[in-house]
Amino acid sequence: MDRAETPLAQTSDSMVAFESVTKRFGGSNGQPAFTALDGVDLTVARGGITGIIGRSGAGKSTLIRLVNGLEKASSGRVVVDGIEVGTLAETGLRDLRRQVGMIFQHFNLLSSRTAFDNIALPLEIAGMDRKAIRDRVAPLVDLVGLGDKADRYPAELSGGQKQRIGIARALATEPKLLLSDEATSALDPETTQSILELLKDINRDLGLTVLLITHEMEVVKTIASQVAVIDKGKIVESGRTFDIFTAPQHETTQSLLSAAIGAKLPEWIRADLKPQPAPGDRALVRLVFFGETAFQPLTARLVAEIGPDLNILAGAIDEIAGEPFGSLVVSYAADPQTLERAARFYQQTGLTTEVLGYGA
Repeated sequence: MDRAETPLAQTSDSMVAFESVTKRFGGSNGQPAFTALDGVDLTVARGGITGIIGRSGAGKSTLIRLVNGLEKASSGRVVVDGIEVGTLAETGLRDLRRQVGMIFQHFNLLSSRTAFDNIALPLEIAGMDRKAIRDRVAPLVDLVGLGDKADRYPAELSGGQKQRIGIARALATEPKLLLSDEATSALDPETTQSILELLKDINRDLGLTVLLITHEMEVVKTIASQVAVIDKGKIVESGRTFDIFTAPQHETTQSLLSAAIGAKLPEWIRADLKPQPAPGDRALVRLVFFGETAFQPLTARLVAEIGPDLNILAGAIDEIAGEPFGSLVVSYAADPQTLERAARFYQQTGLTTEVLGYGA
């Protein structure tokens, strides 16, 4: 089976499962229907962090709204913790939503309520008494690092602090699943990193399953162990984040990741590349280091194999889902003898390479 067709987690212990899910909008009064999701099959492993990435309009938000019953599938099944969402009446949906926390891009805090009271809101709606609410909310304020801001109003808080309150509010009903809808899109990079670290801590310490949608590749690379790529309502690729980021198969994934990982070539070099070498040309090759190759001195060994006429044009060291990843763009003579020696070296060492082109 092709990787793009493989569900995220082949396990019966899934928190969320989409089974041949299609969602259409419109189609009444003679208007054509719009298909937002088209035959989606996807599973989200219990206790993990799964990211769904895609461009605007790809179907990400529709997918996540099916999980808590804000939308209903036109066909197929959405199963959350063993419960088929589409079969639930209103009472069942209310019970489900207590088990599914939600954090939003624009925080959705009530300006007239303090941080404490914003967190307490879902508990008040559920009819919990005031003492029980205090006992539940006070530890949550501390958990998100805002113990000294409990009595502040949203207007007195920074964007990152508002999002921390939003996260605490999502945790108030002690959910099993946390949904994140572009939760860091409105934040600066430094604040984004702190929120991602908080979500990782919550996932680890509370054992909470996290499903997040985003168009930010850095978010997925930092936090998600599994990822699915959605394009025009279809899941085009899914699997381990490291595998998808280091060896994307689908053109949509490749496009989305083009600026997110690896060494970048200056445009003036890239513009002059051609697909076949001419006499006197040099080969430009991307070397990718991960797994066993990440800690071996392979560049020095490559020089020993093909000779000292090797230039390093660009390089980057990165971490993807907690695993090391590095890349170098090098050039060397494109004569047949050098190319043959290099190819033999790559085969012997298992080094992953990509020929970018040839040029003078």
